[in-house]
Amino acid sequence: MSAPVVTTTSGRVRGEEADKVIRFRAIPYAAAPVGALRFAAPAPAPAWAGIRDATRPGPTAPQGPRRLVPGLDIASILGTGWVPGPEYLTVDVWSPDTGTTGLPVMVFIHGGGFLAGSGSAPAYDGTRFAQSGVVLVTINYRVGAEGFLPVPGGETNIGLRDQIAALRWVRANAAAFGGDPDKVTVFGESAGAMSISCLLGSPLAAGLFHRAIIESGHTEMVRPEAQATLLTNHLAKALGIPADADGFRSTTTEELVAAQQALQLPGNCPDLRDPFGHEQAYGITPFLPVVCDEVLPRHPGTAIARGAGADIDVVVGTCREEMNLYMASGAVDSFDEQSAVTQLSAYHPDAAAVLDAHGLGTDGRHPGTVLVDTLTDLVFRIPARRLATGHAGRTYLYEFAWRSPACDGRLGACHGLELPFVFDTLPTATGPQGLAGEHPPQSIADHLHSAWTDFATTGDPGWPRYGEDRLLLHVDTAPSMRPDDTPLP
Repeated sequence: MSAPVVTTTSGRVRGEEADKVIRFRAIPYAAAPVGALRFAAPAPAPAWAGIRDATRPGPTAPQGPRRLVPGLDIASILGTGWVPGPEYLTVDVWSPDTGTTGLPVMVFIHGGGFLAGSGSAPAYDGTRFAQSGVVLVTINYRVGAEGFLPVPGGETNIGLRDQIAALRWVRANAAAFGGDPDKVTVFGESAGAMSISCLLGSPLAAGLFHRAIIESGHTEMVRPEAQATLLTNHLAKALGIPADADGFRSTTTEELVAAQQALQLPGNCPDLRDPFGHEQAYGITPFLPVVCDEVLPRHPGTAIARGAGADIDVVVGTCREEMNLYMASGAVDSFDEQSAVTQLSAYHPDAAAVLDAHGLGTDGRHPGTVLVDTLTDLVFRIPARRLATGHAGRTYLYEFAWRSPACDGRLGACHGLELPFVFDTLPTATGPQGLAGEHPPQSIADHLHSAWTDFATTGDPGWPRYGEDRLLLHVDTAPSMRPDDTPLP
C-alpha cells in the first residue's frame, strides 16, 4: 500500500499507516520562531514544494532538563526533553481514514508547568483515539521565557497565541484528515488545561473549538501584569541585557534556557506575590499567562463568569492527591508545624489559618501530609470547582482517585496520573519506575478513553452534569457518582 499523502494549507505531506490508522508527524502550523520571530506572534507556516515527509518526530520547544523524582520515570508524560531544531511549532495528527469526512476532532495541549513538555511524549500517542473514530491532534507551543514572558517591543502571551494559531490551523485543515472543523474538542492537562481555561475566556479563541476537557486546570493560574513585568526585569538583569525584545533576541536560546532554569533555584526568583499576598503558581513555575492584552483583556475567570464560553460544553476534573507528584521524593516527612506554615506563607497570606482548617496540629496527622493536602486544594481542586460552578454552559466534573503504587505508594492519585489512562497508552507508564506502577487496571483506561471519545462525539461523557447537587464522577477501579466534598470558600 502506498504511503498516504494529504494536502494541507502549506503543501502536501506524506504520513504512514500503522496499527490500522494513519499518522503524520511534525507538520508546521507556524513559521520557525527564530531571528525577528522570537518574542513575536506566530507567523504563518511558509509553503513548500513537493511532498514533505511527515513520518518522523520533529524538534521540541526549547526547555531545560526535566526535574526528576527519584525512582520515577515521568518521560511518558513530559517527553525526553529539548530536541533542538528551529521548526518546532508543529502538530502530530492521527486519523482513522483520510478519505472520509465528518469525524470528530480532538486537539491535545500538553502540560509541563509552562516550562517544558512536548506533544509527542509517549503517553500522547493518538493511535487509540484514531482507532476509536477520532482525528487526534497534538501540538507544540513556546514555553518558558520564549512563550510566557511579556517583553516590551515583543508580543505578550506568546504561548497562548501559538495555541490559537494551531487551532486555526486545525480549523483550516481538519477536513483534509477526515475531520469536521465544526466538531473540535480541545483537551489538556496541567499547564495545557490552564491554557484551555484561558482560551475559554479569550475573545481571540472564540469559534475555534466547541467542547473542552480541562484536566487539573482552571482560570486562576494567571499573573497580573505588574508581577510579570517584575519577572521580565529580573531575568534581563540576570542576563545583562536591556529588558526589551531586542535585548532578549540578542541572547542565544541556550543562554535564555539556562537563565530561566536558574530562576527555579532557591532564592533566585523575585517575589511574585500580588498586592494581596498571593503567588498564583505557588512556586511551581515562574512563567504564567498574563492578563494584559487582546488575548486576555480581562481575567479569564471574570470573562467566563460573564458568559464567555457559555456555548462550549466543558468537562473539568482533578486528581485526588495532585501534589503528591511534587512530594514523592519523601520531602513531605521533613516538615514540622512551623516549617509547613513557613512554606505556605511564601505563596498565601493566610497560611496558618488555611493549614489549621485542613487539620494542622490534629493528633495523628503529619504536618507534611497536611501541607500536601492543603496545596492540592489551593492549587488545583478548589479553583477547578470554581471554574465548574462559574461556567454558564453544560459542565461535567470528575475526580481521578485510583492510587498508583509507585514510589512505595507515596505517589497515590497524583498530578498527571490520568493521562495514560485517557490515551489508553498504559504501557508507556507501566513498570518498576512507571508513573502507574507495575499493574495498572486496564478497566479504568477503557472507561476514561471511552468517556473522552463519547464527549468529543456527542457532548455527553456518560455521567450527569455538575449542578446544585454537586455530583461528580469518582474514577477508581469501579467508577461511581459521588457528592463533591471539596470546600468552596
